[in-house]
Amino acid sequence: MQLIDLSHQITENMPVYPGDQHTKIETGNIIQKDGCEDHYLSLGTHAGTHIDAPSHMILGAKTLDQFPLEKFTGKGVYIPVQNKRFDLSAISSVAIQEGDIVLFHTEMSARYDKPDYFSEYPSLPEELANYLIQKKVKMVGVDTCSVDHDELTAHKLLLQQDILILENLTNMKELKDKQFKISAFPLNLALDGSPTRVVAELQE
Repeated sequence: MQLIDLSHQITENMPVYPGDQHTKIETGNIIQKDGCEDHYLSLGTHAGTHIDAPSHMILGAKTLDQFPLEKFTGKGVYIPVQNKRFDLSAISSVAIQEGDIVLFHTEMSARYDKPDYFSEYPSLPEELANYLIQKKVKMVGVDTCSVDHDELTAHKLLLQQDILILENLTNMKELKDKQFKISAFPLNLALDGSPTRVVAELQE
């Protein structure tokens, strides 16, 4: 079994969406003094690699704890995005089935520590969001900070249909031409989102 980690590491200097609070890691106990080591971690629900619940954008919608565990795992579909442009005609040629977890590889994760990572990424077009809704996919993932910009159209369309969103993925080049299963289990939070360890299990 080969596992591919699609998640960025959580650190104090990890980039966060402009305007969000930075991650803090503080020492609690130390072995030399207290006999054990532990830390206090403070970070946003949408920091680093994370999952969006419907309540992130829709008042009164579901929080993460309201989904069964089966929602967070399933067959993955890898789709490259050429030249930072989503092409529905090219994407529609990819076999997508109900319940799939569709991952779009834009190569923006290479810019994760650069300012343009949060400004020069491609938006998921409304027509493509509607296409994924028609396909009844389970989750949509991107290696960018968001599926859209200030208009938030793709967010709202997908989340209204209980299609969860994975953002800030990495290492997606390892999935090209591979069959794989995705596991993306968030913390058990009654909240709008959660940092998530997203892992691809390559299939024989």
